[in-house]
This record gives sequence, C-alpha cells and structure tokens, in this order.
Amino acid sequence: MKKILLAILGILIILAAILLIKTYTYPFKKNTSGSGEGWKPVKNDSAVMRLSGGIKIPTVSTGSLGEFNYAPFGLFKEYLKNSYPLVYQNTEYVEVNQYGLVYRLKGSNPKLEPILFLSHMDVVPPGDAYIKNNEENVFRPNDKPSEPVAKVAEDWDYAPFSGAVANGRIYGRGAIDMKGMLFSLMESMNNLIKNKQIPQRDIYLAFGFDEEVGGQKGAIQIADYFKKKGLKFDAVYDEGGLIMRKGNVAGVDADVAVVGCAEKGFLSAKIKVKGLGGHSSMPPMESAIGKAAVIMQRLEDDQMKPVITPLIKEFFTNIGGAMPFTTRLALANQWLLKPVLISQLTKNNTTNALVRTTTALTMMKGSDGTNVLSPEVEFVVNFRLLPGNTVKDVREHIAKATKGFDVEVEEIDNTREASAVSPTNTKAFKLIEAGVKEIHPGAIVSPYLTMAGTDAGKYEIVSKNVYRFMPIKINSSEQQSIHSTNEYLSIENYLKMIHYFEYLMKNYDK
Repeated sequence: MKKILLAILGILIILAAILLIKTYTYPFKKNTSGSGEGWKPVKNDSAVMRLSGGIKIPTVSTGSLGEFNYAPFGLFKEYLKNSYPLVYQNTEYVEVNQYGLVYRLKGSNPKLEPILFLSHMDVVPPGDAYIKNNEENVFRPNDKPSEPVAKVAEDWDYAPFSGAVANGRIYGRGAIDMKGMLFSLMESMNNLIKNKQIPQRDIYLAFGFDEEVGGQKGAIQIADYFKKKGLKFDAVYDEGGLIMRKGNVAGVDADVAVVGCAEKGFLSAKIKVKGLGGHSSMPPMESAIGKAAVIMQRLEDDQMKPVITPLIKEFFTNIGGAMPFTTRLALANQWLLKPVLISQLTKNNTTNALVRTTTALTMMKGSDGTNVLSPEVEFVVNFRLLPGNTVKDVREHIAKATKGFDVEVEEIDNTREASAVSPTNTKAFKLIEAGVKEIHPGAIVSPYLTMAGTDAGKYEIVSKNVYRFMPIKINSSEQQSIHSTNEYLSIENYLKMIHYFEYLMKNYDK
C-alpha cells in the first residue's frame, strides 16, 4: 500500500512539474508596450465643429429596408461636400445607389493594391429617454473634460441630435457609431491632401447608408461596384473592435485593443408552435404555450457545443501574459485542463460568446386574453454563429429542438454565415498595432472575434484582409451607450482617431 501511495505521489509531483514548466514556457505574447500617453492631441476646434454639425443631421435608418426617410441623407451628402472641399476637388468621387459615397485618392504607384477604409452615415433611433438639457448650439470645446461615465446613463445629458460639445465630449446619436469614425477618415484624408503627402498606393473611403438595417442597399452595392471594376484591396478597415480601458477586460491589468479579425454569423428564427385553442376553463393536457416552453427550454439547456477556435486561442495567447497565474496555468495546459477552461468560459456571458454559437430567446406572442388559449404560439430565437459553425448546423439544431411538435420555422432578418478569419501576419494588421502604440503605448493589441454585425463582411469579395477596429479608448459603460442612451465621444478620442487614421494612410508603405 505504501508503495502505491508513493507511486501516486510521484505521479502527482511529475504532473505538477509538467504543468508548471508548460505554464512558464508557454509562448504568451510578451507585452512590449511602452509607457506614457503617446501622441498628444493638438487642439482642433474646426474638426470638432464639423463632427458636431454632422451629428445634428438625423440620418436614422429603421423599419423595413428602404422605407426610412432619405431626406436627411441628402442633407448629409451636401454637408460633407461643403465641409471638405479639398477632398472633393482632389479625389475621384462616386455615388453608388445614390447615397453610398466612395472616394479615391490616387497614389504614386498604380501597381500596388489599394487600401479601403469604411464607415456608415446611418444611425439607430435615439429612443425616448429624458433629455436633461435642450439648449441648442452648445459648443464649449474648452470645458474641462469630465471623467468617463461609470455606469450606463438613464437620460441624455443633451438632445441626441444636438451635436452638443461640452465637458470634453461630443454628444449625440452616432458620435461613436459611426459618425466619429466617418469624420475622422475625412479629416485624415483632408490633411494628407492639404500637406501634399501623396501615398504610394490608392486610398479609398466608402461610406454606406443602411448598415444598421443590414447594408443591402449600401455596403453590398458598393462592394459589388468594386468587384465589377476588378478591384482587389490589400486591406479593408472597418468598425468592430475598440480599446478597452484598463480594468474592463476581466483579469487583465492593461488597456486592451481588440481587433476584429472575424465576425459572427446571424440567424433569427420565428418558431410557430401549434396546439389546441379555446376557453381556459377546459384546457387541453398540453397547450401550445406549454409546448413552446418545452422547445425553448431545450434550446437553452442544450446549446451548441463550445469550442476554442484558433482565433480565440491567439487572443488568449496575446493577453494571457497579463492575466493571473491560475488563468495562465489553464491556458497553457489545455491538453489536460481544456474542459475546466471551457466550463469557466461558458459561465460568463461575455466569454461564453467567444467560444460558442449563442442562443438568445428574444420575442414571444400568444393569446390576447387572460382566459383564452391560443391555438398558435410564436417566439423568436436569435443565434450568433461562431466561425466554424454554419447556417446548416443551426437549422439542424433547431430541427432537433422542435422534434415531436407541430411547428413552422421561418427565418427572419438577414441570415448570414460567420465571416472568414483574416490573418494577423500581414502588413495591414501590423500597422494597426503600430498605430495603436502611436496613440496608446501601454495597450495590448490582440486579434478578436467581433460579436455584432458590421459592413466589413460584405467586402470579403474584394479582400482577404478585413479588419474591424475603431481606435477609441473607452470603458464598458461608454461602450454600452452605443445604440443606447447618452452616446458621446470624447474630444481626446476623436482627435486621436484622426491621427491614427492619418498615421495608417501615411505609413502603409514605409
């Protein structure tokens, strides 16, 4: 018995030694980040005013595709022309499908593949939250900047289409998503032209107008326009990732710049469940709503299998060196601890979304009376597809969950596969890293999986290098203001974003 115990102890010691050696020798990316603030913004009230004016134009896309009010989009086009005459005079300008805007700044070497920067001019509706200050034409760029918000706001500090500039911020719907990026791109190109800095390769800007409702008339048409012209881009840059402030990525003691190298797919299914209707005084043994409840419980209890994809493995390798020892131990020893690691990742809603196709029950409709049994109950389930899972996989998953019930399944919204995964060993990605270090030297830069949909995926037909990243440093509460209440962009973030894109445009071939 003693020999057996000694043997077990010896095995445990050897196992512990292996775990420790693998942890300390695992190739976690060394954070070679510098210190300090990086490039410091230079006061530019004119640039701030131009963005403020653009936010004032309510370019809202909502409702059925193509049915929203296009008048503000016409005003927005004219506003850009009046605000950036140098860009319009020195680029090839094309309108695609009337409201899609494309600009081409010719480079000195036509043999090089061009690069493309994307944005969109449409915004989501502002909601009906209370507005604290309805004062018009607020422009106080010299205010002392307020600290970033620490919780999600319930009210608007200023009206959502006021474009108010106060407290070191530019307020309004679209400040972050995505007029801030659109205007920073225009400012960057304008600066290149003004300073006679001709790039080696052509630089394109392309702005859609219906990204928030699927991009069918905007980005898809623009991408098709490029394809028909035979264009191939060395890189495409769009929204998707951000720089998360220190403390906002759990367990990481640094700012983290997450660059979307892929985005999840999308499938929303309306499931209609049939049953016996009638009066609630004589209910059947199993109602339609009870049957729907069983299906919904199946969908939540038996979700699609989690998996650590190569992209997410690279993400953890990049940030793991700045994480606690126990986390590094699990990441470095997945040969043994992967089940434990996945179990922990799936317990948190944020990390769960990184490793599986998510299931979200979003809508339900039954009878209109408290004493009426509906013969049909419908609910909507939304799936966000992990790269590696397919629309076919999700359809089979739904079929399994509804087996044994009389149902109709209808796909609604815009079903799409998960995107391809763009490589990180490219000039285009390395320049993102350099650009981030230029403005935030202390940030860890890592590839990432973008959860929400963007226009970027539509451009895979013209480039294999598609990256989703907006170089603004925010916390999780500021991030949640996107599509919510009191959206704002700090003046510092805006000016740094202009510098970042100008840096990319000037240095792509240096």
